[in-house]
Amino acid sequence: MVDTSIGTPEQLRDPNYTPPLHKAVPLGIQHVLAMFVSNVTPAIIVAGAAGFGFGSNSPDFPELLYLIQMSMLFAGIATLLQTLTLGPIGSALPIVQGTSFAFLPIMIPLVAGKGVDGLAALFTGVIVGGIFHSLLGTVIGKIRFALPPLVTGLVVTMIGLALVKVGIQYAAGGVPAIGTPEYGSLLNWSAALVVILVTLGLKFFSKGMLSVSAVLLGLIVGYIYALMTGMLTFEAVSGSWERAAAFALPQPFKYGVEFSAAAIIGFCLMSFVSAVETVGDVSGVTKGGAGREATVEEIAGATYADGVGTAFAGFFGAFPNTSFSQNVGLIAMTGVMSRHVVTCGAIFLIICGLVPKVGAVIRTVPIEVLGGGVIVMFGMVVAAGVSMLSDVDWNRRNMVIFAIALSIGLGLQLEPGALQHMPETARILLTSGLLPAALIAIVLNLLLPVELTGEATEEVSGGMSGQGRGSLPHEDRA
Repeated sequence: MVDTSIGTPEQLRDPNYTPPLHKAVPLGIQHVLAMFVSNVTPAIIVAGAAGFGFGSNSPDFPELLYLIQMSMLFAGIATLLQTLTLGPIGSALPIVQGTSFAFLPIMIPLVAGKGVDGLAALFTGVIVGGIFHSLLGTVIGKIRFALPPLVTGLVVTMIGLALVKVGIQYAAGGVPAIGTPEYGSLLNWSAALVVILVTLGLKFFSKGMLSVSAVLLGLIVGYIYALMTGMLTFEAVSGSWERAAAFALPQPFKYGVEFSAAAIIGFCLMSFVSAVETVGDVSGVTKGGAGREATVEEIAGATYADGVGTAFAGFFGAFPNTSFSQNVGLIAMTGVMSRHVVTCGAIFLIICGLVPKVGAVIRTVPIEVLGGGVIVMFGMVVAAGVSMLSDVDWNRRNMVIFAIALSIGLGLQLEPGALQHMPETARILLTSGLLPAALIAIVLNLLLPVELTGEATEEVSGGMSGQGRGSLPHEDRA
């Protein structure tokens, strides 16, 4: 639903057009609301995996506030790099940056059970991975051939599959509650279900920003439900608010520096996937907002901004940043292509990141409430991967590649003990499931012959080799 009162059709398609400020600011905040929950969730999940998150009673629990604060601050700074540009860095398009889910399967095993001590290696890996990511901007057009929908769809699906367990654990009461009578209680599940039901209702039975911000609004209703049922007290909320500072600057190298081969290799390899995702988002923005293809300069600039924003974030204890796909759909919905609108949203994020009281409220969200939102978000990641896979030509060759990559990747993820005799670096990288699946798919896709005969797969598929013909016409197939 395009609002033509903001400008003429030509102005709305122009990235350099600046709408009146009283309209640009609300539109910019819309972009922030659409990505807000997804942006801070990785910080909460990494803290939980490290052992100082919700319900852990760890003396380091206040560090979660800093991680949330940095997630907001550097999402805003990285977004400014995209919209305002810095030399060749940035696309000069309304691209919204935020903390990436894609790196979670790498980050979780890196910090698992290590507390704050595990963050030094993680953030050193973020810095090195960000620098590597920025270098991909010079060759991104040349490596896209190695990442067709078969590979990218598999990777996105694997990211979601690696994380859906987290949503169920949170909804049941969180990892610290496992083994206690409270874990999986009806009260815990009721809070998560309230969030899920409200999110579904808004997503399917409302329009505009109500639909776009369904997860955020679902969490707000779940938060109110938690207050009404006593899961959360007003005293806890006010106490967290009062203890948090009104203003605080980020601290460089707050958690130290530690070079870990697993972290550096993992972040560098995942940069390929993140870079291709950004290419898709840039193309989506220019097609949906301006009705044209993205230029080489825009794609390269967006990739540079991804990497530089990530490296800069790592210096101050923030996680990898990437372009946010949900904001691509928001641009198509509003019809406003102005990068200055997104700049307003970025400034709002930066302000939130400099005010710890905002993070103090976020960290009071009960983990069961967050679990409801996480179930929806990570389920949507899986669905997005399946959607990408629908573009694959499902001939028998591609089915075999997908089968082997998925079996090994998901299998190692589900049974990490199978690699107990491997060196620590290899074990961390392989048990993520994501990297082995991606590497296997890439290598097999590049090396295997174009097509297999029907008989070559019937014997290993129990007669269920698949009859799908993908997107090619029938006469083009054997």
